[in-house]
Order: sequence, then structure tokens, then C-alpha cells
Amino acid sequence: MIALTVTGGLLITGCAGAGGSSGSSSGDGGSINVLMVNNPPMVELQKLTAEHFTAETGIEVNFTVMPENEVRDRISQDFANQAGQYDVATISNYETPIYARNGWLHELDPYLAEDTDYDVEDVLEPMRDSLLGEDGRTYAQPFYGESSFLMYRQDVFEELGLTMPEQPTWDEVAELAAEVDERRGDMKGICLRGLAGWGEVMAPLTTVVNTFGGTWFDADWEARVNAPEFVEATEFYVNLVREHGQAGAAQSGYAECLNNMTQGNTAMWYDATAGAGSLEADDSPVKGDIGYVPAPVKETDSSGWLYTWAWGIQKASSNTDAAWEFISWASGKEYEELVGEEIGWANVPAGKRASLYENPGYQEAASAFYEVTRQAIGRADPLNPGVQERPAAGIQFVGIPEFTDLGTRVAQEISSAIAGQQTVQEALDKSQEMAERVAEGYRDR
Repeated sequence: MIALTVTGGLLITGCAGAGGSSGSSSGDGGSINVLMVNNPPMVELQKLTAEHFTAETGIEVNFTVMPENEVRDRISQDFANQAGQYDVATISNYETPIYARNGWLHELDPYLAEDTDYDVEDVLEPMRDSLLGEDGRTYAQPFYGESSFLMYRQDVFEELGLTMPEQPTWDEVAELAAEVDERRGDMKGICLRGLAGWGEVMAPLTTVVNTFGGTWFDADWEARVNAPEFVEATEFYVNLVREHGQAGAAQSGYAECLNNMTQGNTAMWYDATAGAGSLEADDSPVKGDIGYVPAPVKETDSSGWLYTWAWGIQKASSNTDAAWEFISWASGKEYEELVGEEIGWANVPAGKRASLYENPGYQEAASAFYEVTRQAIGRADPLNPGVQERPAAGIQFVGIPEFTDLGTRVAQEISSAIAGQQTVQEALDKSQEMAERVAEGYRDR
């Protein structure tokens, strides 16, 4: 765990204090406690908060920053208990409807109505819709949004005489990975997540399952985890990463694949569109060498996911006004301008505002990927991501509370198969039993 407290102009390592305090700060604006994932855009946010947000508002922001799997557990515990230790947390479009249904989140519509400078209508519609509760009210606002696409080394493909299709299929991707692997001894064909976790290996794998014609559950809540289509997709994914993927694939997640791509160790990477900002950053060794195409398909027209790291206010917070001020700043147009000017336009937390995609500075810096990203987000369909009806929304997840546990346990079985400790069929037969137990609870309702 990394706990960081931002005050004044200093970044001080220390323990985050307890939340819910309305005591005055050095700027007389009070303080809030923010729990967030340690992804690159959040790291940049920490660097800018004291000098800009705190200096302008007097509100001190105490950050607690943790890796993805750990932060999800901490947020779930604190919000479920309504302990009030954290006023604001990074939650996704998976958690938001569930947390809202449980009464764990503060409704944001009153703030959105009053804060006209925030311009909520500028937020991309798929992102807005994904952060609504079942009651149609808004419970979070996006910090950045993403879909998924395929990133590849254009220079390496040109060197080897390979051509990336404008809309690749997974079979074509496998053939290209084998070509690179065979002809470039210093580079693997592809990097794919293999790290256990419902938000790690299961995110890309589930999109592969969708486009191969599979699903976790059918419309009648029958579990389909060891059905032929699910097995075929998983065997394809596992074989691809084992034969042409990175070393230590079972321990590789988003961060490890980003590092592999940045360091020139792999020719292709299928993952979040958010990764492009890091690859095209001014200090990236591969800046300008990467091409971007839509998520590979098989039986569907598209297969990119829809995801946002968003800001939610805990219902138990007694600092909701200050919490909204922070959210409004961190998710607003001015913050995007700030990042663009001080850090670089390629690093702007994108994927959430239409205005950013019309910004000349961003268009120039993100020319290689911004249009592909915008199209991927626009084409994502959480209600119909595959070839059959689903009982719950979600592309790379199933929008039910039980999926955090189910997805993580299934991911452990998949990672074990990637590590060669069992076959895919064995992994999915065990997973089917877990899925059936979840499905029974829904069929009985």
C-alpha cells in the first residue's frame, strides 16, 4: 500500500488519516480522503492536486493509492460498512449500479444541476449511462474512460513485410503473432493478461469469449462456462499466450504488458485503449512506432469493452460538498487542459468528454489513436456484447455483485492453465460448478 498526503506544495509519504473530518486546513477549505487505484493517470493527478486544486480551494486531499486488486477490496469493505474513512473513491461502471442499489453512494444529480461549468452533457453518452443506478440517477462521474483495442509495432510489421488488417480477426492475430515470434528472436508476438483477477485476465478473455459466441450465463440464468464456445475461446487465448506471449504470462497484468510493449519486448498487445497515452508519451521509447486497430473479432462485428474509472462519494461522508468540488475539478475540462499543458496531451485522462476529441492539441498528440478510441467507445454495447441475450449488463464482466468473487476464482483457474498446471477443460469444469451455484440464486428469484 502507498499512502500519500498532498498538502500545500508538498508530496509527503505517510498514512492517510481517517475520513469524515470537517476540520479546517491550512487553506480553511477542510479536507477529504480519496482512495484510488495506482494507474498512471491517477499518479499524475497526485502531482497536480496541491499546486492547483488545494491552492485554489483550500481543500486538502489525502490520497491513499493501491494496486487494482487491493483497492477494490478496500473500497468494497469501507463502502459496504459505510465506515466513512474515505469520502471519495475510484469505482468503475461495474461497481456503480451495484453500490447505488445498496445505498452506499451519494447521488450526484443535484450537484450536476447546480455546477453548470462542469457541463455534464459534454461527457460521452456511453460513459454517462454506465454510471446510472437502476433508478436512473447519477452516482459517479468518470475520471477517464476506455474501451479495448489492439496495439502493434508498425515498424516491426513493415520490417517483416506483415500487414495488419483494418479490422483483424483473432485467427489473423494468432498468425501474425506466430510470424513475429518465428522471425524476431528478440521479441514475442503478443502480450495478453494472465494475472488472476476478475479485472485482470478475465477482462480481455471475456471479450474473446463474447466474440467466439460464448457467454457466462444465458438469458435463463443457465451457466455456460464449460460450454463449447467458452472452451474454444479460452483454449485459443491460453494457447496464444503460452505459444507466442510473454514470459511469466500467468503473473502478467495490465502493468506488465504495458512495460513489455514500452520496452520493445512484444509486437502486439490487446488491452485497454488507455494504454495508448503511455505508449505515445514524450518519454516513451516506442512513441510513433505503434499502430492501433479495433479489438479483434470472430463471430461479432465488434468486441471492445466499456470501462471507466470514476469518482464516487461515499454516502456516509460528511464532506460531500468538498468531495464534489474535487470530483468537478478532477473530471472537468479545465483539468484536461492542465494535464495537456503541463504533462503532455497524450497523457490527458481521455475517453470521457466529447470536447477533448475536438481539441487540436489533443488531436495532434493522440493522432495515432484518438479516433480509434472514440469509435471503440461508441460501438461498445454492454447490453448485447455477444451473439445471444444476457441476463445482466456487461461486456468484460457480468453486472451482478457475485461476479467479483466468481470472476476472481475463475481467473485463478485460468491463470493456472496458462502456467501449465492444468488443462483449460479442467479449469472450466471447476469454474462451471462455481457459476452454477451463482446461477441457482438468480433462477430461484
